[in-house]
Amino acid sequence: MSDPMNESPGPAPVPAPADQVRIVLVGTQHPGNIGAAARAMKTMGLSRLVLVAPETPLDDDAYRRSAGAEDVLAQAPVSATLAGAVADCRLVLGCTARNRRVQLEQLEPGPAAARLLRFAAEGPVALVFGRERTGLSNEELQLCHASVHIPSDPAFSSLNLAAAVQVLAYELRRTLLAAAPAPAAPAREDGPPATHDQVEGLFAQLAQTLEEIDFHKGRAPESAMRKLRRLFLRSDLSVSEVRLLRGILADAQRMARLASGRLSP
Repeated sequence: MSDPMNESPGPAPVPAPADQVRIVLVGTQHPGNIGAAARAMKTMGLSRLVLVAPETPLDDDAYRRSAGAEDVLAQAPVSATLAGAVADCRLVLGCTARNRRVQLEQLEPGPAAARLLRFAAEGPVALVFGRERTGLSNEELQLCHASVHIPSDPAFSSLNLAAAVQVLAYELRRTLLAAAPAPAAPAREDGPPATHDQVEGLFAQLAQTLEEIDFHKGRAPESAMRKLRRLFLRSDLSVSEVRLLRGILADAQRMARLASGRLSP
């Protein structure tokens, strides 16, 4: 008879796809809207809510409007920044009602839900909603891999926050119910996928390197960085690929500093 104290634990359980989906609300101005969004989530089987720098803490109105989703509110962490809220995510989609200067791939709710759930097989994913009046800033959208647009009537296109969350939560639910049981994601030949935080670290070092080698030649760097971000985000980088690219950048920085006399050989 085997001794249960000596048995090695089995593999960690794989989280259900819905448990990997993170609904992120940025800069919410009215706590009641957070409660209504939590209710919209729970009706569709979602429970992972993250708040980024809400203007006002949760109050009685928020819990009252959650109408049974008090547990979703109670376990919602608060992050100071969007980057911190999605640092470990495999995919980040930002909901926006308008075309912005940020050139992102634009998805409708159905394809967005399908993509989120596909990436959820590899780790956490995030669906990000902005402020009630102004939505997400261009800087916040830059942190997203693609944008999501709800094709409402152009003559009256305004959706409140909870309604927008409900539409996307429904699409996620519908996609989950229609899907066959998903097989375990095969191991990638290039190793585990890079997290959002790791890729953002690469972008920061890339921007610094381009400055040090005078790549921009006096031109504004934003345009080149937007194009490079799109290029690398399409590549779905692995941890080892990010490490390789950062090693190349580190050598380029070292050579630039040697050439400028800022570093001894």
